[in-house]
Amino acid sequence: MIFPLGIMRTSNALVCAGFLKRGAIFAVCLFVFCEWFIYYMVILQCSWPVFTIEEHAKSSEPLRTMLLTDTHLLGSKDGHWFDKLRREWQMERAFQTAVSYFKPDVIFLLGDLFDEGMKCSDEEWNKYIQRFYKMFRHSTHTKFYVVVGNHDIGFHYEASGDQHLFQRFSAEFDSPSVKLLNIRGNLFVLVNSIALQGDECSMCSEAMTQLMNVANKLNCHRERSSKKVYEDVIKKEKKTCDLPKDSPAPILIQHFPLYRRNEVRCTGVDAPPDEEKRSKNREKWEVVSKEMSQKLLSLLRPRLVLSGHTHHGCYLLHDDGTPEMTIPSFSWRNRNNPSFVLSVISPEKFALSKCFIPRESTVIAVYIIGGIMFVVMNFGLTYTSLRTRRKFNSCVR
Repeated sequence: MIFPLGIMRTSNALVCAGFLKRGAIFAVCLFVFCEWFIYYMVILQCSWPVFTIEEHAKSSEPLRTMLLTDTHLLGSKDGHWFDKLRREWQMERAFQTAVSYFKPDVIFLLGDLFDEGMKCSDEEWNKYIQRFYKMFRHSTHTKFYVVVGNHDIGFHYEASGDQHLFQRFSAEFDSPSVKLLNIRGNLFVLVNSIALQGDECSMCSEAMTQLMNVANKLNCHRERSSKKVYEDVIKKEKKTCDLPKDSPAPILIQHFPLYRRNEVRCTGVDAPPDEEKRSKNREKWEVVSKEMSQKLLSLLRPRLVLSGHTHHGCYLLHDDGTPEMTIPSFSWRNRNNPSFVLSVISPEKFALSKCFIPRESTVIAVYIIGGIMFVVMNFGLTYTSLRTRRKFNSCVR
């Protein structure tokens, strides 16, 4: 009996070792697939939008931009540490995969970078910044611009009561309330929609001053052409303009969408749920006020409006024909199917393409199915192995 017992013990040890070895290999493969490979598998299905260059415009290379919003990096007060770890890893992997593959010229992040920016101390803010730059690192050849959101500095009542909140954000990201960009002949106006309250707070007053200055630059040639102001002798226009005469209409980028009564016109797989669509949007909370929205459209005359804030997707035309795309959140914390937008822009036209990243439910399902498959597979292998060894032991006896 001693000899067979030793064989049985050795057999059990071999079975256990085999189980652990297979388990370790399977777990590593499953982890690599769910945390790395799946991002490439999903994101690489996306592509830059089809864009044909007009004959007269072939000298100018189209601008390739990537747009995302509402990343909501968690702070120290809200959210569980695992929630923070999981969501931030997801965003980092998705962003790094997209940037390394598509290599955009410019990246725009449309606000709510942080979840607790309006209530964190300067010390926590500095930690926030370090995490943000690590997650959204990019090539030095890629320009990166952000606009402020309500979670970065608070809604108007919070931001206007503590000017330091906006000042530290603006200083860190070089993001004033209104900023005009000219990139390869394409104009972009970045606006702090929290400052569009229309009251006399210092942030709002400064924003309106900056907005009027930008509007004057954009409308300079229109005003000059309509007034027909010329010098008497050489017939040259007296007023000089900062922008070329053939400059295109700008693209307006801000966190809040322009005014719309509700979300009924929003369609698609990332549109708001039906019960939310019918809810009336509150001015200055869900959307920019109706009055200020009309002012932005009349002053800037944008050819496209890009916004975030709602965490859902939407594309619509305003009453004057101006298109607006509201981009969904980039974080699993806000939706199961986050996305970003790729756009190709020239002074003559633009094209947009929405790209989805892996669904959180898909990743969880892969883990569960993989775990079940591993248990079933190993049960079968272990059962077969033990049965074989028992037959062998019977022969030894």
